[in-house]
Amino acid sequence: MQQLQSDARSRQEIYEPVRWKERDAVRLTNGIVELIALTRGGHLASFRFLNIGYGSAQNVLWEPPWTTCEPSANWSDEMSRLYGPPETGKFLASFAGHALCLDYFGDPPDAMRAQGLGIHGEAATVEWITAGCATPGGAQCCWTARLPVSQLAFERKIHLGTKENVGYVEETATNEGDTQHECDWVEHVTLGPPFLTQGASTILVSAQAGMTSPHGYEGKSLLLDNSFFSWPYVRSRSADDVIDLRHPFAEKGRGFLAGMELDPSRQIEFLLVVNWELRLGVGYCFRRRDFPWMAVWEENCARIGAPWNGATRARGMEFGTKPLPLPTLEKFHGKTFCNAPTRCIIPAHGTRAARYLMFLFTVPCAVGSTECITDVLLTGNSVRVIGRTGNTLFSLQAEGCETFLVER
Repeated sequence: MQQLQSDARSRQEIYEPVRWKERDAVRLTNGIVELIALTRGGHLASFRFLNIGYGSAQNVLWEPPWTTCEPSANWSDEMSRLYGPPETGKFLASFAGHALCLDYFGDPPDAMRAQGLGIHGEAATVEWITAGCATPGGAQCCWTARLPVSQLAFERKIHLGTKENVGYVEETATNEGDTQHECDWVEHVTLGPPFLTQGASTILVSAQAGMTSPHGYEGKSLLLDNSFFSWPYVRSRSADDVIDLRHPFAEKGRGFLAGMELDPSRQIEFLLVVNWELRLGVGYCFRRRDFPWMAVWEENCARIGAPWNGATRARGMEFGTKPLPLPTLEKFHGKTFCNAPTRCIIPAHGTRAARYLMFLFTVPCAVGSTECITDVLLTGNSVRVIGRTGNTLFSLQAEGCETFLVER
């Protein structure tokens, strides 16, 4: 993993253009945590503590094992050799960490494919422009991107709380067309080694019912196809064993894809991931009305083609408006699920906004069991991590976090 050198400026609240793994990026820091966003594709590529005094400086977001590059309209045979066919390669060539899938999730509709677009929409491959911040010199920044084929404009604002481990993210999509626009909007959060590892890491999420992909995973699925389940337990491909999805990378050479409904009784959903050896964790909290679903995807050295090359481990925990990157989702409507919408609707010349928190934390030594964390709650100015008995195991300062998500 390539980390940027810290100097005296890293202890200040700043944003600045930087190079990250030979790519143009923006660095946002409040002196405690650092967030790196790539300017082509908008990927949140790195989120880490700056100083070991606050915790491990390990990037918690997935860094691909292949060399990424800036998105390019001039796709070549050499790029196909390195990254796979353009339908998937255009995304994989530049993807790192947390990507935005807009305005579709999965394969492109025929009209988009005819215009040369690949998986997961335009947002992950267009240029994002840094528009400055409200307070010059502060730990906040605004990015804008235009999606010409979809006729959408997108804005993302992030500020890091002063002396906090928390990023406050506000996103807005604007329909520049004359008719109502239906689309997918998915936050494609991906984690992997060395932060996410077998035996050391646990994934917790406010999920309930789910369904595995009806199409398996390229003949190498860890899970039984087309099967309903209750988080976190899923039948294995043989139906003889049960897989606990809280624990990543159970069987090398296998992968899977599943979709889950998030808890319909909650206003605020959560994703929490802990590495118990590093005593390091990352979390997201987001509004259910924005993102009622989560797609769960895992690659564990199963795909042998480029750029995976049979040597890649990654887990996606992707919250959004759609449970699976598939064109038809009939089984997600009915008694098993609560009929949450699976599309995002933006009126003609109208907008739709979403908000979420992303935060880092260190796990106190007294919290020693992967089973003891059961919930994440926002209360006033703090993020509280809750145990089995309803007690607060530890909390993070997050000024105005409850108001930021609940009251708007």
